[in-house]
Amino acid sequence: MGASIGASGYVLTFAIAYIRDFALANHIVAESFETFVPWSRCRLICEGVKKDVLKAHRARCLPGNPIISYRVTQLYDEGACVYFYMAMYMKGVNEPSKVYSQLEKEARASILQRGGSLSHHHG
Repeated sequence: MGASIGASGYVLTFAIAYIRDFALANHIVAESFETFVPWSRCRLICEGVKKDVLKAHRARCLPGNPIISYRVTQLYDEGACVYFYMAMYMKGVNEPSKVYSQLEKEARASILQRGGSLSHHHG
């Protein structure tokens, strides 16, 4: 494997940039964020965050339907690292990055209120 794995990673980084550019050109704002979740709260947090984001999106009368998904990326004795992915169509929205940031902040607050942590390992 060796250096080919690293080279593949760089190719993926460039591909993601092109996907980002395509998404932004089509008024889609998206990002990921992660948390550590105790096993006993995993389902509650995942489903709750999704519900809260949908509610916040509707409350702002934003266009379309947001996409919010999640996946477990690392397993530990005490719980799991969960990555959330959030994407929204923002055509016609005033200050879309600001609105998106507000929704992401609310999603993070939802995680904390349900017993997750602010971050998995990135600080």
